[in-house]
Amino acid sequence: MSIMKEQRNKGWNEIKTNDSWALFKIMSEFVHGYEKMSEIGPCVSIFGSARTNPDHKYYKLATKVAEKIVDHGYGVITGGGPGIMEAGNKGAHLAGGTSVGLNIDLPFEQHDNQFIDKDKSLDFKYFFVRKVMFVKYSQGFVVLPGGFGTLDELFEAITLIQTHKIDKFPIILVGSEFWNGLLDWIKSTLLDNFKNISAVDIDLVQVADNEDEVIEILDKFYNQYNLSPNF
Repeated sequence: MSIMKEQRNKGWNEIKTNDSWALFKIMSEFVHGYEKMSEIGPCVSIFGSARTNPDHKYYKLATKVAEKIVDHGYGVITGGGPGIMEAGNKGAHLAGGTSVGLNIDLPFEQHDNQFIDKDKSLDFKYFFVRKVMFVKYSQGFVVLPGGFGTLDELFEAITLIQTHKIDKFPIILVGSEFWNGLLDWIKSTLLDNFKNISAVDIDLVQVADNEDEVIEILDKFYNQYNLSPNF
């Protein structure tokens, strides 16, 4: 066996050992998250770009949406950072409701905002653990304009519902001017041209342009279904 091959094998074995110990860190994040999130009651998650400034119309709209959500008996969960996340927590705070922040350790863009309830700010190292908390404890996803992270959270939820891994819940895209291009591509390319999805999959998302439309969609859904964790 060559020296180089021995070094590679040694490095691989060290990785395997580290992987085993990492399981305990992952388990601890799940346990802590489940214990904290199971106490908060029905909440709606608000997603969107961390780069949206407070003077932007979608920051202001996210604040209004969050206030309206609280007024109708839900708490608000966000990713805990700036931008749209801050706006969601701000709206919940202004309305006197539950304001939860699920923070993630990132090298840029992420820091917890001032509008999260002090006892409801959770820190995560692993994206996948954090996403489980969003999906399990949210009664709906309200998705404002965002980037790759926002799209990741959106399509994960759609996929889990489409494959019946979780029960259906409202997924509301806020801002038709932002989302219509994506929806048109999904319909024309994924559905019509390539047949990669079914027509019923289009109905997994709905579009709204203001806070009243968001609440109308949530209320219509929960007039038919009970509020509960999603799995």
